[in-house]
Amino acid sequence: MAALNRVTGVAVAALLLGLAGATPVLAETIEGALVRAYQDNPQLNAQRAQVRVTDENVPQALSGYRPRVAVTASAGYQYSDVSTGVGAGTTKLHGTQVPRAVGITATQTLYNGQQTANRTRAAESQVSAAREGLRVLEQSVLLSAASIYMDYLRDAAIVEVQRSNVRVLEQTLKQTRDRFTVGEVTRTDVAQSEAQLAAGKTQELSAEATLNTTRSNYRRIIGNEPGRLAPGSPVDRFLPTTLPGAINLGLVENPNVIAAMFGIDVSHLQVKVAEGALFPTVSLQLNAQQGWEQNITSPKAFQASAIAQVSVPLYQGGAEYALIRQSKETLAQQRLTLEQVRDQARATVVQNWGQLQAAKSQVASAKAQVTASEIALNGVREEAKAGQRTTLDVLNAQQALVNARVALVTAQHDRVVASYSVLSAIGRLSPQVLGLRTTVYDPSVHYHQVRDSWIGVRIPDGR
Repeated sequence: MAALNRVTGVAVAALLLGLAGATPVLAETIEGALVRAYQDNPQLNAQRAQVRVTDENVPQALSGYRPRVAVTASAGYQYSDVSTGVGAGTTKLHGTQVPRAVGITATQTLYNGQQTANRTRAAESQVSAAREGLRVLEQSVLLSAASIYMDYLRDAAIVEVQRSNVRVLEQTLKQTRDRFTVGEVTRTDVAQSEAQLAAGKTQELSAEATLNTTRSNYRRIIGNEPGRLAPGSPVDRFLPTTLPGAINLGLVENPNVIAAMFGIDVSHLQVKVAEGALFPTVSLQLNAQQGWEQNITSPKAFQASAIAQVSVPLYQGGAEYALIRQSKETLAQQRLTLEQVRDQARATVVQNWGQLQAAKSQVASAKAQVTASEIALNGVREEAKAGQRTTLDVLNAQQALVNARVALVTAQHDRVVASYSVLSAIGRLSPQVLGLRTTVYDPSVHYHQVRDSWIGVRIPDGR
């Protein structure tokens, strides 16, 4: 039984190896799992596509600076009966024509109350906010990947703990029955051993069911079935050394906070766009048209014009004023939202920091608990051999050791996950900070590809 308990101890120590830096050969690492999730997670890829959609708002806004050109063409059949002159000098003309015309019109807005400029700046702020939204999801996916990786390690270790416990309890039951045969213990001792074994098997089945659920979630988040996993390590080296330092970083670098700041910029510019509707609009229109047989007296005609137009809005039913007021209320709302997001970011940093510190203490306490429980179990067994302890005392000590080892596995899991949670809360859970061996997605590449596009229906990937 002592040997079996040592095997159980090795299973528990699997996570501790990550803290010591040891990595099994040919085992998947937590960094590799994070890379796979970063590259292949469908939710993250969908969000990247959404950022590319937002990029197109900028060339749409820039189109306000560019001319609008249209070509027109017409053809038909016409009969004319025309009288010219008065009295005896009247001349009658009649006949059929096939009127045809081709024309081109170009319109250029020269001034519209800075609406185009403000729409462009608002679109650029929307792009920046979308990129921060992408960072939010990247951090969420990486944190989920790190958590499910550690969940699988924890649940697999707990399954091994429970299996080893069942093997120990089976030997304990066998020995108790042998002692009952020779009259050293009573039937009650045998029943207690049987009951404890049944409870151990129930705990083993429950642990296996939990592991199966974790395995399916691992496949959903990471993208493949878990194989042989290397121990996970905390990322304390990337964290600030103090809580105030972590809070300051969270208020500055948390993507939720930055996205809310860009939201204020967008709302402010929307106010300017709405106010632009009250200003005059100046435009220039160039027109040229070539016509044939437009009427019975003109077999061919060419016309060209350049017209400047000024439109001054006086009153349009009050809708423009309502839109301005509405935009200002939206701006005030966004400012309040920023304060709310900052408060939430601060609270998240404090909460996760506290969990990290507690997890560190829990690991040390759980180690001490395991050591003490092992010593206690060995002592109880020796005392039971001398008749000073009952079989129930041995079973209770065995269960206490199992509980201590499960607590250690859980504490090690919480220790690693808490460090990733703090890194996410301060806005630094990214492939660049973690040093992941992967190509980092750069949303600015697509932005520059489409920003100054005047024509074309194909997207940069060729579709």
